[in-house]
Amino acid sequence: MSSYSMFEVIVSNIEPISSRIKRFTLVNRYPEPLPTFTGGSHIFVQMPIGEKQVSNAYSLLNSPFEQQHYQIAVQREADSKGGSNYLHDQVAIGDTLTISTPNNLFALSKDTNKHLLIAGGIGITPFMAQLHELHRWQHHYHLHYCVPSVQHNGFQQHLLQSPFADHVSCHTSSLGSRLDLESLLAATPAETHIYVCGPARLNQAVLQIATEQGFAPSQLHSEAFTTADLTGGAFTLVLARSGIELQVTEEMSILQALENSKAATVESLCREGICGTCETRIIEGEADHRDHYLTEDERQAQQTILVCCSRAKGSRLVLDL
Repeated sequence: MSSYSMFEVIVSNIEPISSRIKRFTLVNRYPEPLPTFTGGSHIFVQMPIGEKQVSNAYSLLNSPFEQQHYQIAVQREADSKGGSNYLHDQVAIGDTLTISTPNNLFALSKDTNKHLLIAGGIGITPFMAQLHELHRWQHHYHLHYCVPSVQHNGFQQHLLQSPFADHVSCHTSSLGSRLDLESLLAATPAETHIYVCGPARLNQAVLQIATEQGFAPSQLHSEAFTTADLTGGAFTLVLARSGIELQVTEEMSILQALENSKAATVESLCREGICGTCETRIIEGEADHRDHYLTEDERQAQQTILVCCSRAKGSRLVLDL
């Protein structure tokens, strides 16, 4: 089960990257280096939204070889639960934020020296730090940065002026340069590891085509910071320690059912299947896993479930609560 330490940082700079994206630079409140991280790591930023504390995950953009600051990029979302709007509208230079220590669910593989990176929109963020690692390691790598229009290509200029410029291709759909995934993956050496982060449609397309091209599951890596769908069929939740039975409706998560009934308390930092803090042992039944935290082997084992987002496959689920 994952655990995070929370600590305070100061917002030292805020820069507009595009009309919808701002980059925030964070420094330690105290004169000491920040916790180390690796490319692909994220932090949680805790924000007071109404009467609740909301925690959103953001990838670290800056070089992992720098310990004096962190950088995150925040895109204002139309369907925001409040986090992106809060950071865009309420946070100013000099403010204090509470963040978590870094965690990495999207690290570069050490099993190869060939890497193909595919980013869609704001999905570019975890790759920004990874480029520094690949450059230092002198591995073979290439990044494809895909955006729908020039209004969304906030990081293109930075990438094309960076030491990694020769390893970057930018694709803008509205200009007719949409990435041809079939051709790209057909020409990719068999030993390459493939990484994708972006909208669900892009992630699914890359994984499907790569699988059809013969790439093994262990070579495919994807990341998304939103859960596609939390709804599903209703089921009975049984709390093994007390014997209490709860009904989880079609529109309700297990975590919401627990909170509404006050039958058991489960910590959940992100509520989106990313942090792992709500991981709970399965006693009986089968989980419909919808998280981004468990590995495929862990999902197949059916030993634990993230109650903030995953559901039961059948009509009854017994948990160690």
